[in-house]
Order: sequence, then structure tokens, then C-alpha cells
Amino acid sequence: MRLAAGVAALAAVSIALSGCVPVVVAGAAGGAAMVATDRRTTGTQVDDEGIEIKMGQQITAQYGERVHVNVTSYNGVVLLTGEVPDQGVWASIGGMAKTMPKVRVVQNELVIAQPSEMSQRTNDAYITSKVKTRFIEASKFPPNVVKVVTERGVVYLMGIVTRQEGDAAGGIAAGTDGVVKVVKVFEYRA
Repeated sequence: MRLAAGVAALAAVSIALSGCVPVVVAGAAGGAAMVATDRRTTGTQVDDEGIEIKMGQQITAQYGERVHVNVTSYNGVVLLTGEVPDQGVWASIGGMAKTMPKVRVVQNELVIAQPSEMSQRTNDAYITSKVKTRFIEASKFPPNVVKVVTERGVVYLMGIVTRQEGDAAGGIAAGTDGVVKVVKVFEYRA
């Protein structure tokens, strides 16, 4: 009941702002379907979201505009991507992630460089959308079991998958235009 009221309220606001009711309603319904078929428990999904938010806030509070860091958590595995100014900041952010509650593993893929330009970030978002679209078209595994993160043309794949699903996802991503490299950060299941 509360969800329906929330969706209705969002729809009303959308009408007033942009007339995009179908997008909001479809987005809410699609989000519920994605949560229902996720291989993580609902509690783990909430924990992952909390890790991403808390880490993002801490990084922003400590480093502000000096860094461009994306924090992605999937089943307690934290992937750090983006750019930092030096080795000290790289180590500090990695250490920060390791001390967060519910974090099991940290994959620190930060690079020492100037923060990327908006055009590069836009291109990375485009690559991510192309990879996700190709997952759907290939129909070799449920596309929502693989999380895709792209940074500087490098595609990182996360999720709880079988070896066959992981291999298929890696091959599909590697064959996508604009992808420089694919890094698998999977947890494998039987």
C-alpha cells in the first residue's frame, strides 16, 4: 500500500515537472523485479547500499574535489574505481574501505591521476549501457546478476555467478565497442 502511494506521489510530481509518468512507474516496477531476482539477500543489498553511501560521504568529507572515486559494493565486496592524486590517498581510501562494517573484500582499482573529465565519465556510462544491452540480447544469463562498472574504458564485472555465466559475461563485455579491458570481480557459485 505504501509503495503504491509512493509511486503515485512520484507520478504526480513527474507530471508537474516533466510529464514522464510512464518512466517513473516503469522504473519503480522494474526496480522491484530486479530486487526480487537478485542473488543477494535483501539484507545484503541494503548493506551494500549503505557501504556505498557511507564510503562516498567519508571520501567527499576528507578529500572533496581532489579525487574522483566510485565505490561499488556487491555482497560485501567493495570495488574502488576512479582517480586520486597520490599513493598516500590511494592507500588511505583503500584502508578506509577495509575498516567499514560488512566489508569482506576490497578491490582497489584507483589510479593515480587527475580526476577524469566529464566527457570521459559520459563515455564510460555509455559503454556500461552498451554492455548491459548486449547482456540482454545474448540471453545467456539473467542480466541483473552481473553488475557493470566502467572507468576509463575498463569494464569491471561484479556478481554471484557460475563459471559459465562469468565467462559469458566477460566475453560479451570484451566484444563491446569502446571497451579497453575487462576485469572480473565475481564470486563463483556451484
